[in-house]
Amino acid sequence: MPDQHHEATTSPLVGVSYVMPVLNDASHVREAVESILAQDYEGPVEVLIALGPSIDGTSELVADLATRDARVRVLENAVGSTPAGLNIGILAAVYPVIVRVDSHSMLPPDYARVAVEVLERTGADNVGGIMDAQGITPFQQAVALAYTTKVGLGGGSFHVGGEEGPADTVYLGVFRREALLRVGLFDERIKRGQDWELNRRIRADGGTVWFTPALAVTYRPRATLERLARQMFSTGLWRGELARRFPGASGIRYFVPPVMVVGVFLGLVLGVIGIVQAALGETPWLLLGFAIPAVYVLFVVLATLLYARGHGVRTALWFLVVLPCIHVFWGAGFVPGYLSLTSNIAEHTGR
Repeated sequence: MPDQHHEATTSPLVGVSYVMPVLNDASHVREAVESILAQDYEGPVEVLIALGPSIDGTSELVADLATRDARVRVLENAVGSTPAGLNIGILAAVYPVIVRVDSHSMLPPDYARVAVEVLERTGADNVGGIMDAQGITPFQQAVALAYTTKVGLGGGSFHVGGEEGPADTVYLGVFRREALLRVGLFDERIKRGQDWELNRRIRADGGTVWFTPALAVTYRPRATLERLARQMFSTGLWRGELARRFPGASGIRYFVPPVMVVGVFLGLVLGVIGIVQAALGETPWLLLGFAIPAVYVLFVVLATLLYARGHGVRTALWFLVVLPCIHVFWGAGFVPGYLSLTSNIAEHTGR
């Protein structure tokens, strides 16, 4: 076997280590790995799959991938969490550039080549681009549409695009390994949103996080409403935790969904009390509480007409369901996260 460290120092192009945490994702991981192996980057590369305890055939699948290509290595991730898997891969990497890859993502062929060029041109510690959500089924297409509109996930540049330049955070990320080691790797206590928190430390240490729309990664959304709801609740839960820990670094847009959820809930409660008032012969003025959920329903309908028009009837109908699913479960997760209940909920839900 050639000395990879020696190869990394003598190659005219910097070596790249792709790091992918995987857990129970047999339906997507092969496509993700194949997109890595199809890169047009001509420097030395390795693919490090940090495999968590899986029961759906993922273990056998990645083992097969490793036997087919010597560049693929499988690492044990006994903890199973994303940040733990990322750290295992980073510490095992032999090359100075770390490309974070998600098992739900498909890299375009020029991804590493463009990313390394941007790293060298800007001097940034991390560069990233757009999470280009694309669905196959009408449901997934509706989720993808919600992800890439401002009414869905808030309109961050890595969802909807924007001008190239410094950013608070980016999707996935292509890092200088030395920068990751310098700031202490990913915080394994944070199960979601760990990329945002890591980028916060990079910027606090004087480094630069750079967004470029030239990097667009195809992302496959969750395939069912239940999986989407679980994903959104978990994401909201940890975003609430991060907003509590770092109040000065969290934008106001993160508080919009939880405020909406609380407002709609209170409106429904007041409206029900208004019905009781009417039944008792009193003036049912609390029926006005129903105006709050009514306004939200109107918002969802208008958003569907605005953004889902031209995407097919089935996708539009799913959008009517997907959009409130994202808002409600993200917002419902944010509240206990912000109230410091994250660890207890995560322990009992397995998230």
